[in-house]
Amino acid sequence: MKRSTKTISIIIVFFLIITIVIVGRTMIGNHFKKKFSKIPPPGIIIAEVIEKEFSEKIETFGTAISRESKTFKIKKDDLIGDLKLKNFVEKGETLIKLKSGNITAPFSGVLGYTGLTEDILVSNNIIIITLDDNSIIYSDIKIPENYSAYIRKGLPVDVKISSYKEKLFKGEVSFVSSRINADTRSLLSRIKIDNSGLELISGSLLEVAVKFDLRNSLSVPDTSVMVEGDKSYVFKINDENIAKKTQVKTGLRSDKNVEIISGLAEGDIIVAEGLKKVRPNGKIKPISK
Repeated sequence: MKRSTKTISIIIVFFLIITIVIVGRTMIGNHFKKKFSKIPPPGIIIAEVIEKEFSEKIETFGTAISRESKTFKIKKDDLIGDLKLKNFVEKGETLIKLKSGNITAPFSGVLGYTGLTEDILVSNNIIIITLDDNSIIYSDIKIPENYSAYIRKGLPVDVKISSYKEKLFKGEVSFVSSRINADTRSLLSRIKIDNSGLELISGSLLEVAVKFDLRNSLSVPDTSVMVEGDKSYVFKINDENIAKKTQVKTGLRSDKNVEIISGLAEGDIIVAEGLKKVRPNGKIKPISK
C-alpha cells in the first residue's frame, strides 16, 4: 500500500513538473512575442512600377563640328587701334575696324583669336580670327557594319562630353551613307545636336549613343532587384504593407532603371531601396522618396 502511494506521488510530481515547464515556456514565449511585437516595422523606401522608355544603343565617338565657320586673316598694320573682340556677335555686327574697311559678321556666332602668324606670302604679321556658329553642332560618326540594318535618318541620339559629365545633349541622325566602307567595315553617318546654350565647342570629343528599337516598358529602380542564380526577384508590397518576394523577368538596364518583362503590373508598389532590412512576408513602414 505504501509502495503504491509512493508511486502515485512520484507520478503526480512528474506531471506537475511537466505542467510547470509547459506553462513556463508558454508564458516566456508570450512575453517575448509581446515584446518583439511592439518593435515597429522598419521604414523602407518604396516606388511605384511605371512605364519608361527603353532602347538598344549603338555607342561610338565623334568630333564636334560647327554649323558654319569662317576664318579671317588680317594684317596687323591694317588695324585701327587695339584689337578688341567680343565673345559673341550678331549677324551684320562690326567685327574689326580696319584702315582698308570694316569687317562685319556674315552670321551670328562665337569669335576666336588664334594670335599672330607669319604669312609666307606677305611680309606682315597676320592676325587670324575665327567665327563659329555653334547653335547647332554636327558630328560624323562610324557605325559598325553589324548595326547597319538598324541605323536610319531621324533616330534619336544622346551625347555627352567630359566637361559636362552630368548633362545629356539631345540630337538625331541627319545623314546615313549608302555604302559600307570596305576598309573600316563601318557606315559613315552624321548626327545633328541642338546646342542653343552654346555649351558644346567645335573640336570637342563627343560620346555618342544612337538609340534604336525604342519601346515603353514597365520600369523599376535597379536597387530594387535581387538576383539569385539565374532568377530575379523584387519585394512587392500589398495593401497591408506586407513585403511579398515576387519573381520577375527583367530586360534592359538604362539610367539606373531595369526593364520588367513580366511579374509586375503598372501601379504595383515595390521596395526601392534597403532590401537587406526587409524580411519575406514581413511588415514594413513605407516611405515615399
